[in-house]
Amino acid sequence: MQQNIFLVGLMGAGKTTVGRLLAKRLGMRFVDSDHEIEARTGATISWIFEIEGEESFRRREVETIRDLTGRSGVVLATGGGAVIHPENRKHLKARGTVIYLRASVNNILQRTMHDKSRPLLQTENRKEKLEELARQRDPLYREVADIIVDTGRPNVHAMVQSIMAQLANYQKGQTARKQKKQPANRTKKVQTIMKNSDTHLEVDLGERSYPIEIGADLLTDTALLGRLISGKRIVIITNTVVAPLYLETLTRSLEAAGKTVQSLVLPDGEKEKNWTSLMKIFDFLMEHKCDRKTTLVALGGGVIGDMTGYAAASFMRGVPFVQVPTTLLAEVDSSVGGKTGINHPLGKNMIGAFYQPEAVIADTKTLDTLPDRELVAGLAEVIKYGAIIDMPFFEWLEDHIGNLLARDRDALAYAIRRSCEIKADIVRQDERESTGLRAILNFGHTFGHAIEAGLGYGEWLHGEAVGCGMVMAADLSCRMGWLDATLRDRIRALVEKAGLPVVSPALGTERWIGLMQVDKKNAGGEIQFVLLKTLGEAVVTPVPMDLLSATLRESSAAGQESV
Repeated sequence: MQQNIFLVGLMGAGKTTVGRLLAKRLGMRFVDSDHEIEARTGATISWIFEIEGEESFRRREVETIRDLTGRSGVVLATGGGAVIHPENRKHLKARGTVIYLRASVNNILQRTMHDKSRPLLQTENRKEKLEELARQRDPLYREVADIIVDTGRPNVHAMVQSIMAQLANYQKGQTARKQKKQPANRTKKVQTIMKNSDTHLEVDLGERSYPIEIGADLLTDTALLGRLISGKRIVIITNTVVAPLYLETLTRSLEAAGKTVQSLVLPDGEKEKNWTSLMKIFDFLMEHKCDRKTTLVALGGGVIGDMTGYAAASFMRGVPFVQVPTTLLAEVDSSVGGKTGINHPLGKNMIGAFYQPEAVIADTKTLDTLPDRELVAGLAEVIKYGAIIDMPFFEWLEDHIGNLLARDRDALAYAIRRSCEIKADIVRQDERESTGLRAILNFGHTFGHAIEAGLGYGEWLHGEAVGCGMVMAADLSCRMGWLDATLRDRIRALVEKAGLPVVSPALGTERWIGLMQVDKKNAGGEIQFVLLKTLGEAVVTPVPMDLLSATLRESSAAGQESV
């Protein structure tokens, strides 16, 4: 492990809280530079600012950080403005591994709402001041950072666990960091890949909280399955593709854990995600006299997971269920968050319910048998997370898309874990899309769902439609004057490099509009799109019809040319 660890980031980003726990986990000494300054002067930071001024405080800060970074075995939480002084940046970069705890302005506002001890926030418009500080300091944080961590995680323990995993894979020492230093115009992000593929995450929803377990050979882990899947009676819902591969293995493991197991095998395919298949599940449960203590287990991809979840939400007004996803798309997206449902001929996922599973058990070894086309389709949802909220992750994907396509186990494990972390945090903040935050997870989906419905469910895989939809959404974002052309082209290039379609079918503008008008996000008769202000920042908004029509015409024209 690195000799020293230095935490940087805006005030309220969690440097002290994370630093204390990280130091305890690593057996290192924790120091807070602001607290050290107060101890040395016998005065509070606020008093120093008020009586001596900020310039005097910064001089003291330079002396303190010079001293503290010269020690060994230290986890140091720096003040939010420490990176302003070039001498501090020099010492931080040279004497340890720097972790940038990145937090959104809104999160910091919530955390510092009642804090009177921060001199720079003693202003009428705290949000405006924080936005100004973020603009000024973010480039400096990135300059010194070896690792960037978003602090909007379900809980501090999950975040520290994530940091531990990244630290364990980061090259030790100053020499290795210099050898791997990125060009100046690129974020110096974590370029290493997880070597320990076993991961435990938590979706923090109070009484409805549940774990996500990610790792290899979980389907044969009798102890884990017995602990996470409650009840003695289990009904596994799967399909004709997955059943021959994994149904016997899972059944045997559950029986070894003392469970009584029955199973229902449904036809495979998106076109089977309908009322008829849902009734088959209900028929099976009724015929076998299942009760409220029966636990349903969804063994398969997104279609099986969505239908099983909806059946669990509805049968006897709610029975427990567990997601056991076997596709990349399901492992990174559909199994997490509690959205369940079926398709209607006029619209995708228009009938369903919010209903959280008891656990998500993602056995990454099931991806070994996943067809190449399905693997590529899953990458669309992975790319989505980087585009909407995590630019460093997007950059990581640009650098490692080849590893993912080659089914590198460590690369896939990292991509799955990071995707689940992002989604779990968004779900924690907006479980039922009541604030609009969760809606950003639908980036590319308004166009994508229209493609699926317009061509007929199953003609394009869901991920293929979403991939193309993200390219169209990026183009529309550019036309809105938000996303610059360079970033738009990077999104298109990554989607194309992943092997996903980047031109849409020629449905005709009128047909496009009609299909997109049947969308769950729409409000007041207006079509709502998830667009990008910039890479890593998404917004839900209506758009002018002339700009939408231009995007549809250009994408469809490209599609006709490619035929």
